[in-house]
Amino acid sequence: MNRIEAAMAVTIIVGAQWGDEGKGKIVDLLSKDADVVARCQGGANAGHTIVLEDKKYILHLIPSGILHSQAICVIGNGVVIDPVVLFEEIELLKSKGIEIGGRLLISHRAHVIMPYHKLLDQAQEDSSIETKIGTTGRGIGPAYVDKVNRTGIRVVDLLDEDILRNKIRLNLQQKNEILKKIYNKAQLDLEAITRQYLSFDKKMDEYIADVSTFMNEAIDSGKRILIEGAQGTLLDIDFGTYPYVTSSNPTSGGACIGLGIGPTRINRVIGIQKAYTTRVGEGPFPTEFSGDMAVQMRELGDEFGATTGRPRRCGWFDAVIARYSVRINGLDSIALTKLDVLDTFKEIKIGIAYRYGTKRIENFPAELKILQHSDPEYISVPGWNMPTKHIKTFDALPENAKRYIETIESIIGVPICIISVGPDREQTIKRDVFDL
Repeated sequence: MNRIEAAMAVTIIVGAQWGDEGKGKIVDLLSKDADVVARCQGGANAGHTIVLEDKKYILHLIPSGILHSQAICVIGNGVVIDPVVLFEEIELLKSKGIEIGGRLLISHRAHVIMPYHKLLDQAQEDSSIETKIGTTGRGIGPAYVDKVNRTGIRVVDLLDEDILRNKIRLNLQQKNEILKKIYNKAQLDLEAITRQYLSFDKKMDEYIADVSTFMNEAIDSGKRILIEGAQGTLLDIDFGTYPYVTSSNPTSGGACIGLGIGPTRINRVIGIQKAYTTRVGEGPFPTEFSGDMAVQMRELGDEFGATTGRPRRCGWFDAVIARYSVRINGLDSIALTKLDVLDTFKEIKIGIAYRYGTKRIENFPAELKILQHSDPEYISVPGWNMPTKHIKTFDALPENAKRYIETIESIIGVPICIISVGPDREQTIKRDVFDL
């Protein structure tokens, strides 16, 4: 194995902000050199967008690497799978001439999203008695609740009709009571759900595998492996802005748990960050814009969710959360996306700390109250007022754009290895800070 292959051996790609950082494009870009591309957590609440030859692909469950014919794509045990979405994606990809057979593996230990998970998710979010989190309503949270509560249904359960029916029956005894008495929702039918999910099993059989065994054997044989997470570090159930978080661990540590590989198998962790900051849903956001500036940035960056279409909240680059993500994930480097969105600004700000009363905060706090009532402390750098979408090398960037990138590097303490200046694969600048 040569030096470049050794560097690529097992690489994790993580979102280093609140999700929507552009992971889909970066995973797609790096997948051309990967033998295996694996998804480790989350569900259909994530949407990875890839633009190829002016065609836009939005994938929610299947790894972005499926667009590269040499890559085997893996959905790990840490993912909660909505079979409806899964088969919609499979059919979409087939209709585009993309071969799936023999290239997609699904962990038999992965949990399955059921109809009652979606109903509960939507009912809880709509109810005035619940804290509004801003979920996508896709059933992700309730599916993870059942997983931790040891009442979840896994892919392996679809293989045995008696086991499946009994597990659905036990779940419906509780879920129907909750849906009826708390949310005034209609009751779900045991036989209808059982028949539907048995039909999913027939369609899923060819893809089901022992993913942990496959992944470890692939590593042992020297395969180049790329692991992608969904969402972002600040949405992590343990390290995010709790309770305004997702229900899994999109940090690098979640990759090991979500695929059944040991931490000593990981060679590199790359964090994805936008050149500014966005988030979707509720929760604190210290550098958030207001008024006309928020509308302007949303329009410039086309900041609408790939999964829900919801408008994203926008703000200046937040180096406090960037440094936090470096520490939590053990990031080796950063891929900085959407630099081109800043092309027209005369002045660009970087949040370097928070001010809470008389206190200056440099490390990301756990207290929601502090985050909600902190004011960002900024430094300003001059804008470049030049288009960058066509630029192919770092040296060709405007001087002020280079200065902005180098300022971020000096503040967060890790190099920026990739710079994206547009949605297409070709609109990418690779720096020689390490071998990709």
